[in-house]
Amino acid sequence: MEIATKVAWLFLALVHLSPAAVLFRPDLVQTLYGADPEGATGVLMAHRGATFLAIVVAATWAAFDPSVRRLCTIVVATAVLGFLFLYARAGMPEGPLRRIAAVDAFALAPLLLVTWSAWRPAP
Repeated sequence: MEIATKVAWLFLALVHLSPAAVLFRPDLVQTLYGADPEGATGVLMAHRGATFLAIVVAATWAAFDPSVRRLCTIVVATAVLGFLFLYARAGMPEGPLRRIAAVDAFALAPLLLVTWSAWRPAP
């Protein structure tokens, strides 16, 4: 079970690696989100990249340190579920956001596994 949990954490880190890359490559704002990387939107999206880098670090850390897993489930779940909620509230628009929603929906399975593993009662 521990190997599956580690793999799930690393998958969750991988899911958030692409949006984290915007911090280092602002031109990805156009590719990933269909938005202009210049101006206020570009700055906000680069900041979002910094936030996602923190999520990548948290998920990677949780893969190797069980003592941080409960906190990290909250961090990753907030990102995944938060986006899916906002996407649904926006009417599930077509375009780049649909691809992000699909990836986040796919991430629900490993998120459920790591959450169950972190919060289950001790044997």
